[in-house]
Amino acid sequence: MNTYDLSGRMAVVTGGASGLGLEISKQLLESGAQISVWDFNQDSLEQVAVNLPGPVDTRRVDVSDYLNVETATRTVAEHFGRIDLLVNCAGISGPFSPCHEYPLDAWDRQLAVNLTGTFYCCRSVIPFMLRSNYGRIVNVASTSGKEGNPLSSGYSASKAGIIGLTKTLGKELATSGILVNCVTPALMDTPMHQASLRRMPAEMMSMLKAKIPMQRIGKPDEMAKMVAWMLSEDCSFTTGACFDLSGGRTTY
Repeated sequence: MNTYDLSGRMAVVTGGASGLGLEISKQLLESGAQISVWDFNQDSLEQVAVNLPGPVDTRRVDVSDYLNVETATRTVAEHFGRIDLLVNCAGISGPFSPCHEYPLDAWDRQLAVNLTGTFYCCRSVIPFMLRSNYGRIVNVASTSGKEGNPLSSGYSASKAGIIGLTKTLGKELATSGILVNCVTPALMDTPMHQASLRRMPAEMMSMLKAKIPMQRIGKPDEMAKMVAWMLSEDCSFTTGACFDLSGGRTTY
């Protein structure tokens, strides 16, 4: 198994108590990092100690609330003495509806959590990385942010925004020792995927699966291994980039 040495590094993983975030948290622990898991779901946070192979710091954080994010950032930085790595994995999906009928509250909430939440966490954590002239940030976007999916204007727009934010930060911080990249997964086998299955029109799911040349959905551990490299010192000349995890769906 390929491994990446993250010993001595301190990582914050948002949305880290379930799904992709939980698998990433597990991978980072196994790679030697110290971790603070942020999540809005208290029940999931309480299960983290059972689901992860080591001690972690856990905090209930609403990433759409900047004061909450800033307080958590400051507390974690004071406790660990540094923040080296940030994974912005907190995200929500929404209803499936044509744009002209899309619920306004669903649009606002997806933008607030997925895009603004990512911005808030970057804005809050970057100053602590600048103090040590080192950092790695991975933002979790989606293939829908590249291609757009029908009936998903809120989700697609929020994920496209994350890609744009990543490219901006990559250029801003290029000489600072802080590298910022994003990953764009296609369908992944997660609780969010299962929840979407219950709400998504059957023909839409068939369409999304048919777009994947490898003819399967992705596995969370495949995502975690890619992210581990993106957070390591081996990722040294790549910033502002978008890494696909799509089974061949996206080709640009």
